[in-house]
Amino acid sequence: MSYMAVVIGASAGGFHALRKLISKLPKEFSMPVFIVQHLSPVSDNYMAKFINKLSKLNVKEADEKEKIGSGTVYISPPNYHMLIEEDLTIALSTEEKKNYSRPSIDILFETAAYAYGSKLIGIVLTGANNDGADGLLKIKNAGGYCIVQEPSEAEAPAMPLAAIKKAKPSKVLKLTEIANLLIELDNK
Repeated sequence: MSYMAVVIGASAGGFHALRKLISKLPKEFSMPVFIVQHLSPVSDNYMAKFINKLSKLNVKEADEKEKIGSGTVYISPPNYHMLIEEDLTIALSTEEKKNYSRPSIDILFETAAYAYGSKLIGIVLTGANNDGADGLLKIKNAGGYCIVQEPSEAEAPAMPLAAIKKAKPSKVLKLTEIANLLIELDNK
């Protein structure tokens, strides 16, 4: 099975987890990576700039109607939902919050599952709510590969625990194991 894209959701503790995970991916990593990190609505794009400095991949804030490129990490801008369109472009939306969040992990995961189907990898990382659990189940039901961060390693275990309970993921792993698995799946 060859995969085409990775979606990652994180909340409380996510900045550290994402920094650790994304910095492990090699410059040859071919799949686009889409990230929703719950942020303050008035945040600047510091997270994208900071992780870009540590990453071998290009890390950027997503733009409206942007065509998706391989080996690029797209981070949802603060206060915008990030959606993946069927034509493999990015859409940004200010529709109402879901799970008290905008951006919402569930919205990214659900639209990506529709666009990529069984060729999608979904990952839920640390967080203090249940955003991502419904979306991860949608990825699983579409035939995608589901990974959740080991709750005992997460800074805030509520989100990984909710995703495990709801979606029964393919793997529950530590961050370094997730990075290694992504590299392995990218090479298939």
